[in-house]
Amino acid sequence: MTVEDYQAGQVLLIDKPLNWTSFQVVNKLRWEIRQAFNIKKIKVGHAGTLDPLATGLLVICTGKMTKQIDTFQGQIKEYTGTIVLGSTTPSFDLETEINERFPTEHITEGLIHETTKQFIGEIDQFPPVFSALKKDGKRLYEYARAGEAVEVKSRKITIKDFEITKIDANLVDFRVVCSKGTYIRSLANDFGKALHSGGHLTVLRRTKIGDFNVNKALSIEQFIAALPKRVE
Repeated sequence: MTVEDYQAGQVLLIDKPLNWTSFQVVNKLRWEIRQAFNIKKIKVGHAGTLDPLATGLLVICTGKMTKQIDTFQGQIKEYTGTIVLGSTTPSFDLETEINERFPTEHITEGLIHETTKQFIGEIDQFPPVFSALKKDGKRLYEYARAGEAVEVKSRKITIKDFEITKIDANLVDFRVVCSKGTYIRSLANDFGKALHSGGHLTVLRRTKIGDFNVNKALSIEQFIAALPKRVE
C-alpha cells in the first residue's frame, strides 16, 4: 500500500501480543508507517481496548477510517480463554496475586455447564475496579492501586453465547460472544461466585469483532515486514 492508501483510510487487523497495551500497538504502527513513508503525521487508532494480559484481534484504523472507530467498537465480539476455579484475585485476572481460596469439591462438569445458562442474555455486570474506566477524572485502577475504595456502578451487557469447551480439574476453557462493554474478567469472577466458589481469568484471547476474525490478522512483525523500505 502507498502512503495515500493509509491517509485515505485503512482497516488493519493486528494480533496483539501478550504484555502489550493497545495504546503501545497503535503507537508502534503509527511510528512504523511514518518511518516507512517519511511523513510527519498519520492518524491511527484502535476500535476496542484489549488488556495487556490478553492477546488477539485489534482492529486498527488509519487516516479517514478513524471516523469509523465507534461503529467497529459497537459490534459483537468473541473471546476464548481459561478460568481457574477455586480462587480469586482483586483484578479478576493475573495482574494481581490470589487473595482468597474457596472449596471446589462440590463442582461437577454438569454444574459448570448448567451455570453458564445464568449468564445468557442481558445481564447486569460490575466492571473490575482494576480497569481503565474513569470516575471523577481518574482511572478506576488508579484508585485500586492506591488502596482507595471506590463505588463502581453496574452496567447492562449482553452475553449471546457462553460455551464451555474444555474442563480439566479446576481449569475451565470457554468461548464467549458478547456485546460492547463486557468485561470477561468480571464474567470469570461472577461465574466463580455462581458456582459457590471463586474464579479468576488466566488466559484471554479476542477472536472476532463483527465480521473481522483474528485468523486474518497480522502480527506486529508481519505488518512491519510488509511496509516498504523508508522513502528518503
